[in-house]
This record gives sequence, structure tokens and C-alpha cells, in this order.
Amino acid sequence: MEDASLAIAIKYLGVGITMLGATIGAGLGLSRVFATWLEGIARNPSADAKLSKTGFVAFAGTELVLLLGFVVAIMLLNK
Repeated sequence: MEDASLAIAIKYLGVGITMLGATIGAGLGLSRVFATWLEGIARNPSADAKLSKTGFVAFAGTELVLLLGFVVAIMLLNK
């Protein structure tokens, strides 16, 4: 019985570490995306439309990292 509870504890620890990494990565990525996006708009306001497309694509890509981390965490829980 003790080995089973240790295995469950290690599984939850792995899930926590996975989500921690995904959350920190997404947070840093999003802050970088929006800081650069706003800096670009501040430097050249006429390029707002072009930068908006690029900014939203970068935002979606960064959020994808977080969602993939969540999916991996769920998969680890169900293993």
C-alpha cells in the first residue's frame, strides 16, 4: 500500500511541476509579446494594423504553450 501512495504522490508532483513550467513560460512569453507589441506601436503608430495581426498570432502561440502544458498534465494524471 505504501508504494502505491508514493507513486500517486510522485505523479501529482510531476503534474505540478509540468503546470508550473507551462505557467511560467506562458507568463514570460506573454509579457514579452505585449511589451514588444506596445513598443512597436509606440515607435510607429501608423503600423498599428500590421502589428496587431502579428501580435495576436504571437499571443495565440504563447497561449498554445500553456494549453499544451495543461493537456500533458491531464494526461499524466490519467496514466
